[in-house]
Amino acid sequence: MNKNNDDYCYYQARINIKKYRKLSKMTSQELADKSGFTHQFIRNLESLKSNNRSRLDSLYRIAKALNIDIRKLFDDVD
Repeated sequence: MNKNNDDYCYYQARINIKKYRKLSKMTSQELADKSGFTHQFIRNLESLKSNNRSRLDSLYRIAKALNIDIRKLFDDVD
């Protein structure tokens, strides 16, 4: 994926949400409950097949639920 493409930021966020959720030993349902979203929303967000763009305030709520700075969601993925 081209790192200069706008969609790359959302791709990074998707991967990092799942990464930090797993590091926190949290299920997707627990993240949904903690962030105030539905389980299906979190599952869709973590899916690399989806190309929907999440709103920044949604990503902020997820970062807060994961107890991380929102900027970590946009760190480069390896």
